Amino acid sequence: MTTPAIHGSFSIERTYPATPARVFRAFADEEAKRRWFVEGDGFEVHSYTADFRIGGFERSRFQFLGNDAVPPTPMGNDTVYLDIIPDERIVIAYSMTMKDRPISASLATIELTAAGGGTRLLYTEQAAFFEGGDGPELRETGCRELLEHLAEELAAHPA
Repeated sequence: MTTPAIHGSFSIERTYPATPARVFRAFADEEAKRRWFVEGDGFEVHSYTADFRIGGFERSRFQFLGNDAVPPTPMGNDTVYLDIIPDERIVIAYSMTMKDRPISASLATIELTAAGGGTRLLYTEQAAFFEGGDGPELRETGCRELLEHLAEELAAHPA
């Protein structure tokens, strides 16, 4: 019997001390996005490509390095850009795989608005999680961590 998908949605709001144009650029620039979105401690990047335009694709293949209790886990993220309004909005659809098996499919919207000399970012995701997937709570936690990495990117590369 097939296990039913688990559906979930969540929103995360963050404010960054950077202009909407600067925050948008951190998503649009392939090198910047790779730094904050793909690279990091605890995993190894096998490939990353991005074609930031409506209809363009972003693809990453990486592996959680694991430890004595958890073996290394190959992962994939395949994204298509559905809508882009410079300095205002990015809408994506993405799917994730673990060991080449689909674990989720999502629709996400990133909205940027000027706020008190900085930028208010509103991230909203609607997802279906498949057997063996991370589920809504873990996905939200992971997205919050990524948005913290974005804050670090903006601080480290302000221009």
